[in-house]
Amino acid sequence: MASSSCQVDFYVLEDPRKSVDQLACQLAMMAWEQGLSSLVVVPDSDHAKKLDELMWSWPQGRFLPHQVSGQTCQAPVSIGSLADLGHTQAEVVINLDLLPVPQPERFRRLLELVPAREADRQASRVKFRAYRESGLNPQSHAMGHNSG
Repeated sequence: MASSSCQVDFYVLEDPRKSVDQLACQLAMMAWEQGLSSLVVVPDSDHAKKLDELMWSWPQGRFLPHQVSGQTCQAPVSIGSLADLGHTQAEVVINLDLLPVPQPERFRRLLELVPAREADRQASRVKFRAYRESGLNPQSHAMGHNSG
């Protein structure tokens, strides 16, 4: 019997010049174009501000309607923290935090972005194992030099 389990995807950047923030914007844009709401989880308010600024100009020539958590508008893309997961209606979670998303089965999709630098990948390995141990089947996708 099919379960309504969360689909977990790890997007592994291979080019160190590529930014996980730009990839997050690209994936949020794709979710929005499919009619899905998303929450981009960041570790702190400085990262939220940086991502907010980037979403005004990336992808280039496009507008991604978004809000930083705590604002009253209801944009299809929100930027927030792990603490915001408890009261989000987002269908897609894009995680830029070092910690795994608690209770991922609440969401339709969970997208984990893995930085290209080897030194930055350990947290992603821990998250991959945590999701697998919770009964999910995470998939990995290599984001090559020519993607995005």
